[in-house]
Amino acid sequence: MFQIGDFEVHLLSGGQIMVDAGGAFGLVPRVLWSRYYTPTEDHLLPMCLNCLLVKANGKNILIDTGMGSKLPPKYIEQSQLTYPYGTLFDGLARLGLSVEDIDLVIDTHLHADHCENNTRFDDEGHVVATFPNAEYVVQRREYEDAIKPNERTRATYVPLNYTPLYESGQLRLLEGDTEFLEGIKGVVTPGHTPGHMSVLISNQEQHLFFICDLATYAIQLERLGWMTAYDVEPLVTLETKRRWQPWLIEHQAIVVFPHDTQTLAARLIENQDGKPQLAPLGADEGAVYS
Repeated sequence: MFQIGDFEVHLLSGGQIMVDAGGAFGLVPRVLWSRYYTPTEDHLLPMCLNCLLVKANGKNILIDTGMGSKLPPKYIEQSQLTYPYGTLFDGLARLGLSVEDIDLVIDTHLHADHCENNTRFDDEGHVVATFPNAEYVVQRREYEDAIKPNERTRATYVPLNYTPLYESGQLRLLEGDTEFLEGIKGVVTPGHTPGHMSVLISNQEQHLFFICDLATYAIQLERLGWMTAYDVEPLVTLETKRRWQPWLIEHQAIVVFPHDTQTLAARLIENQDGKPQLAPLGADEGAVYS
C-alpha cells in the first residue's frame, strides 16, 4: 500500500499475460531492451495487468479493471492468462471490499486488458455492470475511437466492455482533464491512444502518478524514444513523456506502472549527468500487491 497523505492507494492484480516482445518494445532493438528484460525461448515477455484501489474521503475508487470472465477460451490459451496474485475480486476481498462497495471506476482507456472486467455476464447471459453502484468514467475521445475501431485497433476494442454501460447511463464521458474529487485527477496523456488518460493522486504535498500505457514498461519512462508497437501515435507518446518527466522529478512522485512485472513502481530522479533515471521502489515502500 502507498500512503499519499490521508489517501490509501492499493495495488491490485487484474491478471498476468504473455506478450510478444516485438509488440512490447516496437522498434527498440532486442540487443538494447534485453539488457533489462529476459524473453522466453518463444520471444515472449510477461505483462502484469495492474489496477489501483484508492480509499479517499470515504470513497472507494477503482482505476482500471483488468481481465474478467467474458474472455473466450482461445484468448486465454493464446495469452497464457494466469492469476498469480489472485483475481481482482480476491484483492478487493483482502481489503474487506466487494463489487458493491466501489463508488467510481476510472477507465484510463478502453483496451480490453484494462477494462474487460468492467462488465460481466449475469445468470441469464445478459451483460451487466460488474460494479453495480459505481459511476464509470472515460475520456469522450477514447470512447468515440473505441466504438469506431479500424483494422489496427479492432482486436483490442471490445464493445461488450463499455457500450452497455454507456447505453444504461452508468458510463460518463469526460472532456479533458477532470478532477474527480479533491486530490484525484484524470489527466489526458495522449500517444498510446489519442484519448489515453493517466491518474494523478495528490494529498499533503505527496504525489502518486498512475502512468498507465504512457510507459507500459518502466524503462519506457526513462527512455523517451522507447515505446510499444501498440502506441497509435508513438511520436505523441514521446512528447507527452517529455512534458511529464520534469514534473515527476520535481515533485518526487511515485510512478505506478501498468504492466511491468519487475518494477511495479518507481520514482524518476535526475542522475549525476543530469539525465532522468528510474529509482525503483521495493515492497517495503509499498510496491506490493494488496
